[in-house]
Amino acid sequence: MAPQKTISAAAWAGLFAMGFLWGCSFLAVAILIREVPIYWVVAGRVSLAALMLWTYVLLKGLPVPSFSRYLWRFILVGALTSAVPFLLITWAQHHIPSGLAGILNASTAIFGVLFAALIFADEKLGFRKGTGVALGVLGIVAVIGPEALKSFDLTSLGQLAMIAATMSYGVSNSVGRILLSELRPEVAAAGMLTGAALVALPVAFVVTGAPPLTLKTESWGALLYLSIMSTSLTYIIYYKVMAAAGAGNTSLTTLIVAPVSIALGAAVLGESLPPQAYVGFGLIALGLLVIDGRILQRLRRREAA
Repeated sequence: MAPQKTISAAAWAGLFAMGFLWGCSFLAVAILIREVPIYWVVAGRVSLAALMLWTYVLLKGLPVPSFSRYLWRFILVGALTSAVPFLLITWAQHHIPSGLAGILNASTAIFGVLFAALIFADEKLGFRKGTGVALGVLGIVAVIGPEALKSFDLTSLGQLAMIAATMSYGVSNSVGRILLSELRPEVAAAGMLTGAALVALPVAFVVTGAPPLTLKTESWGALLYLSIMSTSLTYIIYYKVMAAAGAGNTSLTTLIVAPVSIALGAAVLGESLPPQAYVGFGLIALGLLVIDGRILQRLRRREAA
């Protein structure tokens, strides 16, 4: 096994910042959907985020690719990484608590590993990763609960929508690696969000008409938070942390997202989750740590000592 990069103090700060910012996004969505149709939540989020990221790219003087060459790639990857999962998550939060959405979102890394193993020869699953994926899947089953299979209602559909969103994220990681790997990460992110906006805006207009503009202050705040803090800023932090600490370490931020979303859902929205949700999150977290591999390495060192 190749040695993993160590995590510096700055990288740890970035991991916790991303976890907090992404964890808060579920509360922001819960606030925004009270007043804004889900299609415009997604369209507004990706459009403003794309604008912010292109501003960052231009201010940094990064090379901008030819749109005639990359447009279809931006649209495809943007749909998979933003437009589709954001829509599924936003719809799901009409029917499940924000904390539960945060827990199910933690399975993103599980599906990312699984799809990468299916697509790339250098991403073989192996026993360790396979065990981690299996634990993650058991965690998902525990969160949803066996009763969901007996009474298939909107809550069950909301949970399945969250799983579909994380699967879309997982596929998008592999597709993005194939189609956009030659671009600077910040430019690829700006392009993906532009592609997502090109998908989400026409759909929002066709399905719901013009966007609502007379919103409460808290709704405007939630939209700006989703666009600027939870999407644009986190993309910038994400790629800086990945460069410093590696992809494996960066994926650990999903272990921070769920506790933040649970705490905010309980404190602000008065949500309470069943015990099975916490058991499921424990299994998903254990699966991620097994995939990460360092716990097993330390156990082997202790046995050898």
